[in-house]
Order: sequence, then structure tokens, then C-alpha cells
Amino acid sequence: MKLLRFSLLVLGVFSLCCATSGDSNGVKKMKMQFRVFEEYTQALYQRYPDIRIEGENYLPVPLYRHVASFLSVFKLLVIGLIIIGRDPFALFGMQAPGIWEWGQGNKIYACMMVFFLSNMIENQCMSTGAFEITLNDVPVWSKLESGHLPSMQQLVQILDNEMKMNVHMNTGSHHHS
Repeated sequence: MKLLRFSLLVLGVFSLCCATSGDSNGVKKMKMQFRVFEEYTQALYQRYPDIRIEGENYLPVPLYRHVASFLSVFKLLVIGLIIIGRDPFALFGMQAPGIWEWGQGNKIYACMMVFFLSNMIENQCMSTGAFEITLNDVPVWSKLESGHLPSMQQLVQILDNEMKMNVHMNTGSHHHS
């Protein structure tokens, strides 16, 4: 019993250390968001071949990264306890809830449920969906500010307007010199 409590303590400390270090899950999730950027980039290059397009990933706030890291480790702990059949509630003198009893009778389903639900929450914690667009170092769209992605039609219209304004500004400055 002491060994199990000690193991849980070590695992808890380990999960906190993982929460404060870099998160490899974050890389995967950022690549998924980056796919949208790549699709937009490809479409914009076809319409504007001379434009330079750059992208970068925006990480979520540290609290969300820590929560996702903790959940990642906690998920493995719960799945491990389900597989080996240990009742963690008995360590605290509590009666196991019905869902735990169900999980012990349906280990495969319980492990899958814990895995997928935890991954869903981790994805939500790590997803910023940030999509910032600048033209000649002038911001033209910010998903962080607007709360949504522009449609491709909106984006093309914004860029067309910005380029027309730049052309008018450039030709206007040449006439005065």
C-alpha cells in the first residue's frame, strides 16, 4: 500500500515537471492548424505570384499548455490503473464511483473513453487557431482580434484593397517629387 502511494506521489511530481517543460503534443496540434495556413498560402500564391507569405505558430497561454501537459500524464495514469485493476479511491478511504466499477468491467471501452476524452480536452487547450495576416508589415487581419478566420473571398478582397491603396500611395508620392 505504501509503495502504491509513493508511486502515485512520484507520478504526480513527474506530471508537474512535464507540465512545466516543453510539450511534444503541442507540436502536433500546431501542425494541424498550420495546414489551414498552407491552404490559404497556396491559393494566394496563385492569385498574387509576387507576394511573400510567411507564417508562424502562436502558442496558447502557459496555463493552457500546463493543463494539457498535466492531462497527458494523468490520462496515462488513469489508463494504467484501469488496466492493472487498482482502485485509487481505496487509497483515500473512499468508495469507488459507479463509473469506475463500469470501467473495471469494460476495460477496453474505458481506456478508449479516457484516451479520446482527454485528447479532446488537450486539443482544446493547445488550440489557438491564430491566423495573423500582414501586408508590407501592416496588419490586415487578426484572428486573435476578430475571433474567426476570414473566408478566402474576404481575404482576397482585403488584400486587393490593401494593394490598391499601396499603388495609389506609391503613384501619388512619385507625382509630388
